[in-house]
Amino acid sequence: MLSIKNMTNSPLTNLLLIAGTVFLAIAVIGQARLGFAEINPGFFGRLLALIIGLFSLTGAVVLVLFPVEIVDLIRNYLAQQIQQNLGLIIQV
Repeated sequence: MLSIKNMTNSPLTNLLLIAGTVFLAIAVIGQARLGFAEINPGFFGRLLALIIGLFSLTGAVVLVLFPVEIVDLIRNYLAQQIQQNLGLIIQV
């Protein structure tokens, strides 16, 4: 229940969750007519919608499992290591 409470606190997680659901719906339904709008993505569009939907849902799950503070800590550590070892990186 704690992870569901964390999920509702982050607007980025909500955005990724909604976008992933919409893209997966487009991939599954394919041709649809919603009032005045018609969705006809074709094969490549459905495949692309599937890929984007899966990445969006995966991103939402990752943000729930690993809070932003942990991601920032890892990013800062990697940036510090790159700056310290920039000479070695340039030589390669």
